[in-house]
Amino acid sequence: MPITIKELPELERPYEKLEWYGEKALSNAELLAIIIKTGTKQETSVQLAQKILNLNETESEGINFLRNITIQQLMEINGIGKVKAIQLKAVGELASRMTRPANVKKITIKEPFDLAKIIMEELRFENKEIAKIVLLNNKNEIIKMKDIAIGGTNFANIAIKDILEEPIKMKAPKIILVHNHPSGDATPSEQDIVFTNHLYDVTTLLGMQLLDHLVIGNKTYTSIFSKIVQDLKD
Repeated sequence: MPITIKELPELERPYEKLEWYGEKALSNAELLAIIIKTGTKQETSVQLAQKILNLNETESEGINFLRNITIQQLMEINGIGKVKAIQLKAVGELASRMTRPANVKKITIKEPFDLAKIIMEELRFENKEIAKIVLLNNKNEIIKMKDIAIGGTNFANIAIKDILEEPIKMKAPKIILVHNHPSGDATPSEQDIVFTNHLYDVTTLLGMQLLDHLVIGNKTYTSIFSKIVQDLKD
C-alpha cells in the first residue's frame, strides 16, 4: 500500500516544509507537487511530479523544459488531467514572464548586450524560431518591440515590407532585428548575414537606421554587425 502525503512526517510534506523552511529548501518535485495538489490512489503528488520531471530529455535544460512541453504530453501521465496540465503550463508561462522587464519602453540601448540581456531569457529556451523588431527613438530608447515571425523563421520567406511596416507607421528612426536559434548556437548563418545586409540597404534608402541584428542562443548571443566588422578586420 503506497504511503500518502498525509502519512509523511509533517515537516516532510511539501506545504509544511515550505512554510517552515522556505521555498528554496524544496526539490523541484516538491514544488511541482504543491501545484499539482493531489496524487492518485497509487502515487503521491510528489511521485506524480517526479514523473513529470522524467519527461525532460535534455538534462542541461533543467526544469525549463516545462515551458515547451504540451498539455497533451502532460496528460499522458496517469493522474495528470486537463486542469492540472493547464495549471502547470500557466506556471511555466509566469516563470517566463518574471524574467522580462515590466516595461521595456524608454530603456536605452547603448550596446548589443543591453538588448540581449532584456530578451535572452524570453528567447533562449524557445523551441521555435522567433523574429522580433525593436523600434528605437533618436536617443536609442526602446519605443516598441514586436514579433514579426514565429516558427521556422526563414528570412528568405520574410518580406522586408513586413519587417518595416511597424517602424514606418510609427516613424521610428532606428531599429534592431532580433531572432533566436533554438539549437542554442548563436552563430549567424550565411543567410542571416546576407539578409542583414539587404535590410540595411533598404533601411538606408528609407532614411532609417538599422543598428544591429542580434542572434540569441542559450546564454549567448551574436551581434551580426560586430561580426561583420570583425570579419572585415580579419
